[in-house]
Amino acid sequence: MSTQTISSVAATGRALTPGAVAIMLMLCVSWGFNQIAIKLVISDIPPMLQAMIRSAGALPVMLIVGWLRGVKFFERDGTLLAGLAAGLMFGIEFVLIFSGLMFTSASRASVFLYTAPFFVALGSYQFLGERLSALQWSGLALSFAGVALAIGVPQPDVDAKILLGDLMVVGGGALWAATTLVAKGTALRKAAPEKALGYQVALSIPILGIASWLAGETVTHFPSPLSLALMTYQAIWVVGCTFVIWFAMVKMYSASKLSAFTFITPLFGVVAAYIIMHDTLTPVFGVAALLVIVGLYLVNKPDPKVTPDPNVPA
Repeated sequence: MSTQTISSVAATGRALTPGAVAIMLMLCVSWGFNQIAIKLVISDIPPMLQAMIRSAGALPVMLIVGWLRGVKFFERDGTLLAGLAAGLMFGIEFVLIFSGLMFTSASRASVFLYTAPFFVALGSYQFLGERLSALQWSGLALSFAGVALAIGVPQPDVDAKILLGDLMVVGGGALWAATTLVAKGTALRKAAPEKALGYQVALSIPILGIASWLAGETVTHFPSPLSLALMTYQAIWVVGCTFVIWFAMVKMYSASKLSAFTFITPLFGVVAAYIIMHDTLTPVFGVAALLVIVGLYLVNKPDPKVTPDPNVPA
């Protein structure tokens, strides 16, 4: 990537405004509840088939919203190669995550998936010209420690299969980060969010379908009304809306700081599990939440050594 490209990309990597923080909180709440939705539906629809169905349901939503907004999905704008690359990574990301869940626990998977902000921070430094100070790196570490503490890792009796599952989920987190960097640092950044995500959702459908077929997944009975409602939530709201909002945010704000905010997601998932599935909450969770909040504050605290560019909007 040329110096000129890095400069133009870095210019859009501005700090989060209060409005952006509010939107990110809404996204994290939605994604935290989505983890519970997936668990509740698995008894009726296997995981990779579930992911394929939600992508297939989300694609028409994005096409309709994009059409109403005047998005030219099939216009030649130099985004095809980047879009196909992002789509390939998006599909494989979910294959790795759901396959990893066959070997490791959901709590361990949640922790290892949220290695993604570290990969984003490294990639943003290498390719986007975004740099985090030592204090901000400390904030990332604190947030990750808070997530691990909240969910209960480490665990005893960890064998080779569990470690394999952990590694697969880490691979999914790395691909999530790579997709974010591609959306931020290539021609895809200039595309409408619906088109940027449309590449990924469209390509993920056959990838997830093949993976589901290879895994021998089948639906043995008609899903319950609750499962159908939760699948509608996943397809229309989570993939069709919140993912589009996420990519719109990635275009405007610092990729590393946005990604750091996703540390809140599993905490909301734990709270949702307490409310909906009656899981136990302990004082340890309060300590964990405090670690995450302090970590996010440090990540988003302006570096006093950096002089703000007057040409970059706040």
